[in-house]
Amino acid sequence: MRRVFGVKKDKEPPPSIQDASDRITKRGDSVEDKIKKLDIELNKYKEQIKKTRPGPAQEGIKARAMRVLKQKRMYEGQRDMLYNQTFNLDQVAFASEGIKDAQQTMTALKSANKELKGMMKTVKLNDIDNLQDEMMDLMDVSNEIQETLGRSYSVPDDIDEDDLMGELDALEADMGTETESDGMPSYLQPDKESDIDAELNLPSAPTGAAGRSNAQAYDELGLPAVPRSSLRS
Repeated sequence: MRRVFGVKKDKEPPPSIQDASDRITKRGDSVEDKIKKLDIELNKYKEQIKKTRPGPAQEGIKARAMRVLKQKRMYEGQRDMLYNQTFNLDQVAFASEGIKDAQQTMTALKSANKELKGMMKTVKLNDIDNLQDEMMDLMDVSNEIQETLGRSYSVPDDIDEDDLMGELDALEADMGTETESDGMPSYLQPDKESDIDAELNLPSAPTGAAGRSNAQAYDELGLPAVPRSSLRS
């Protein structure tokens, strides 16, 4: 049967937009190369026309130049047509990519929407409000406990703040009078020698002849001098 009817061939997948665009761009580049070659040939003919005198020879060169120019115009038309096709394919590719991006965005949004709905079922606004109220109550109780534990046992509750301020002002005034003399408190100032002597009641040092008579005499060597009465005897 296969020999009679043959085997069914698999269909080739249709070309993608990128494949078609690459193929047309390649054709456009080939036509562009032909146009460049024709430009070079036209420049040669222009130089020959300038160098030859008017006559049959110049007319022949002009005829060949006209033929090359017609070919150039034809290739330029083909190039422009191919570039227009490439532009159209680029626009279609851009639109196709935009639709694909939109499809992916919609899929992601649907998945996120489904996930959010599932999460919102486990979270209720009433539960959040009740939790906030409980937290506020706990904070109030905690503050009351801290104030109770931080209360001082030695300070009575009936102390007048005006009396405390008066005592503080009097203390500042006393400190001011103590620092007027030397710029420091009295308890930091050094004691005076006259006050120490008056407190100890020590006798004053002897003066005059009696003091000099009791002084010990020394010889020239620094030794105590021998009295003259002992030498005579």
